[in-house]
Amino acid sequence: MSVDETLHQVLDVSGRAIAPVPDVPKEDLRRLHRHMVSMRLLDQRMLSLQRQGRIGFYGMATGQEATVTGSAYALRATDWVFHALRETGVCLWRGTTLEEFICQLIGNAGDVLIGRQMPMHFSDRRVNSVAWSSVIGTQLVHAMGAAYAAKLQQHDTVCMGYIGDGGTSSPDFHAALNFAQVWQVPAVFFCQNNQWAISVPLSAQTASSSIAIKAAAYGMRGVRVDGNDLLAVIQVTREAVERARAGGGPTFIESLTYRMGGHSSSDDPTRYRDAAQVQYWEERDPVRRFETWLRSEGLLTDADLEQWTAEVQDEISRAITSAESLPAPPIESMFSDVYAQMPAALADQMKYALALGKGTHVEGAFPL
Repeated sequence: MSVDETLHQVLDVSGRAIAPVPDVPKEDLRRLHRHMVSMRLLDQRMLSLQRQGRIGFYGMATGQEATVTGSAYALRATDWVFHALRETGVCLWRGTTLEEFICQLIGNAGDVLIGRQMPMHFSDRRVNSVAWSSVIGTQLVHAMGAAYAAKLQQHDTVCMGYIGDGGTSSPDFHAALNFAQVWQVPAVFFCQNNQWAISVPLSAQTASSSIAIKAAAYGMRGVRVDGNDLLAVIQVTREAVERARAGGGPTFIESLTYRMGGHSSSDDPTRYRDAAQVQYWEERDPVRRFETWLRSEGLLTDADLEQWTAEVQDEISRAITSAESLPAPPIESMFSDVYAQMPAALADQMKYALALGKGTHVEGAFPL
């Protein structure tokens, strides 16, 4: 199977079309841009909340909005997503609300995971999204396994597994791609190559000529795309998804982009990277690039951007207010979802925990 190391582009860095534009309805083009604007504004507000101590941790996708949004657009609602740190924008595109997202960052009673996962480890079966585990690369094995199940059950489901450039050095990356190609499962493995594995630059992480070339070792189709070009990401991802759905097997996509902020809210990127490099990528800003093209097509105005910005800021503010008004998950939630019918020993533990939570003594309770 061939690996295409050509960097696929539809828009050049100035926002001018240099290749055929994929077929996307005009209203969807506007929605896609609004979504990227929303992601950037959300990053700014959530980082501010973290700095104020109102949430504990946050991982930004600033600079990677086109990669996240374009790959999400290529999927059906019935497809499954196995994401990593920076793909919560995929969940938001698929229907997760801002309030649900913020509740997950807080870990309160409004969290669909009832506080059982770390912040930024979102999961929701209503949008077919499976949380990652922080153990780098494991989500690709999960995506591969789910895709194999879809093949066995003859579903037309495609499973999308996301990973960063650093994760391609993990054993699970090898296991997932090897099995996926041998079994010809309907999966797409999508690498956001944002140039940094926390503080380790790409040049110190791999000696390969690209990330995409790694697909060759597995006999898998590999392709490279400009991840700051929304239209190119849609085009390349759509082709890979349709190929998988038609029984053509998996594809590995390298989306070349850049992480404009730190690895997370716990990171200071100025300690390990050159400001000149950041400026180089600022000039390739994916939001501004797509905006320029939309304006040239008569699909976007200053009034649109002003309205969208005001609307999104209001939506985020309302979501924050609502999320912060909710209590912690109930104590009994720690004991639910373990057994279909709760065993007596677990029921006793729940009774004891509930009593402790109310500050009362349980006569004859077992020691902890």
